[in-house]
Amino acid sequence: MTDDRCLREEPMRLRVLASARDWIGTPYRHQASLKGVGCDCLGLIRGIWREIHGREPETPPPYRPDWAERSGEDRLWDAATRVMGAPIDLGAMRPGDLLLFRWRLGMPAKHAGILSRDEAPPASGGARFIHAYEQASVVESALVPAWRRRIAGVFRFPEVF
Repeated sequence: MTDDRCLREEPMRLRVLASARDWIGTPYRHQASLKGVGCDCLGLIRGIWREIHGREPETPPPYRPDWAERSGEDRLWDAATRVMGAPIDLGAMRPGDLLLFRWRLGMPAKHAGILSRDEAPPASGGARFIHAYEQASVVESALVPAWRRRIAGVFRFPEVF
């Protein structure tokens, strides 16, 4: 990546992070996407998108909590690649990037969050991410090995859509 591209991406990262942090404390509500009222992990990402880009590029159909297990389709992954483009290398992830998670190898991606802090500097306490935690709220969590090994893909928010 050129230095010029890095400079262009930085304002987008800052906007994504500021928006994600504003959602912290929003209660978990399946299929919701309203800051301060309720959201699930997809609703969090949709809300951040609306704050940055305005209108959403797609509206997801209604879905059950067990949608991935029932359909077997990788809908979250497919939507991310349609809207955000190809995934980036895990080693290149930076704060502001979208993380998709799979609970088990070979299963569809089923959870999403925003990387809020990377590994550096070492004294920082390690990587963290913001996500809607079921039965709780939007929180910032440590990206511990149990979460990290479940990362299915990393995506960058586009500058324009």
